[in-house]
Amino acid sequence: MSAPVTVTLVHLGCARNLIDSELILARMAEEGCRVAGDLEGADVAVLNTCSFIGPARKESEEAIDSLLERKRRGALRAVVVAGCLVQRFQHDLEERFPEVDLFAEISDYRELARSVRELGAGARVPRYLAASGLREPGGEGARLLATPGSYAYLRISHGCDHACTFCAIPSIRGPHRSKSVAVLEEEARELIDAGVRELVLVAEDSTAWGRDLGLELPHLVEALADLPGDHRLRVMYAYPNRFPWALTALLRDHERVLPYLDIPVQHAATPVLRAMGRAGSGDQVRRTLDRLREEVPGITLRTTLLVGFPGETDADVEELVSFVRTYGLGRMGVFAYSNEEGTPAFELGGAVSETDAAERVAAVLAERDRVITASQEARVDEEIEVLVDEVHTAGEGARRLVGRTDRDAPEVDPLVVVSGERASGVQVGERIQVRVHGAAGAEDGFALFAE
Repeated sequence: MSAPVTVTLVHLGCARNLIDSELILARMAEEGCRVAGDLEGADVAVLNTCSFIGPARKESEEAIDSLLERKRRGALRAVVVAGCLVQRFQHDLEERFPEVDLFAEISDYRELARSVRELGAGARVPRYLAASGLREPGGEGARLLATPGSYAYLRISHGCDHACTFCAIPSIRGPHRSKSVAVLEEEARELIDAGVRELVLVAEDSTAWGRDLGLELPHLVEALADLPGDHRLRVMYAYPNRFPWALTALLRDHERVLPYLDIPVQHAATPVLRAMGRAGSGDQVRRTLDRLREEVPGITLRTTLLVGFPGETDADVEELVSFVRTYGLGRMGVFAYSNEEGTPAFELGGAVSETDAAERVAAVLAERDRVITASQEARVDEEIEVLVDEVHTAGEGARRLVGRTDRDAPEVDPLVVVSGERASGVQVGERIQVRVHGAAGAEDGFALFAE
């Protein structure tokens, strides 16, 4: 009997894309492939790509080139490219990267896994796997989690109905489709039974969940929070338009719903928001944040801002910096506008130069850094609860824990590093009480240090 094909997966992109990577891994394991954690010794490399903005697309293309170079050196038998980049540019990639053995659009990945197994065994397969249509909003199937045992992402819907002029996601992922409560309860129970302590709800637009089912997001959040187990819920990607205000009672009062909300507002200046095709105005954005803070005292807000959109002025950026300062937004992502072919903004006039856009991003980040530095330093000498994501053992048995507070989402927000006696005997997934003794700056991700 021949040895199983050894496959490794290279993941790029967001948490939603990570779920696709976990599905690919599971499908390959079901096909009898041996899944490896790195490229060394792998027969086949599968790259799950991102194509949201120019830098992400460049990263994907550079990763393709890097894997193909390994193939030329004989360190790989085959290279497979899947995901958003393929879905968006489809057969154009076949001409640009003729050495890639297989391209696969977004699907349930079962045919991809079969093809990977055959490629690894030296067989020939069709070079392009097209999706048979939009993915149905049913159960995802088995996943090989790529996250620590402490948390996992739970995708509650597919696609997006918004028409933001800068965004290509609807053309890649299709219109919004909600997964049913029953499906999501089953998926959540599987994760909880596996020991996951924090379920991070993700979607292209979380606050749109349920509208196509005659429901609203709070119905789902309460149902998942009430499942048996020792778990908590965190809501990400909550679009501010048509906000389901019954959610605030759960954010405030339910012991398993974290008082945290990721709400990507994109900008604070009305002319820019309107050019972006975002619903509402700068004042409406402010009223939404004011109401959230009023109805959920102590809520942690995270957001995403887009700077350098065509027509944006220096005054608009000054307004945005003031907005960050006023609302104390220390947890955020800030991106320079990327002119994406196929989006309504692609032909807009009033382009902002790359140099000016970079300077504007730096100005917003500088204000963010001042906000987060002050808030982190204010926590020194405070006793806090930490969910442990990682355990590291150093020389002579010394241990170091890496975790997060309820104020911090995985991968994007500050960490807590725990050392000393408090780190002894603790395992991933435990929640522990520690005392903060220091706070790092931007170079160390604004981490807190505790014992």
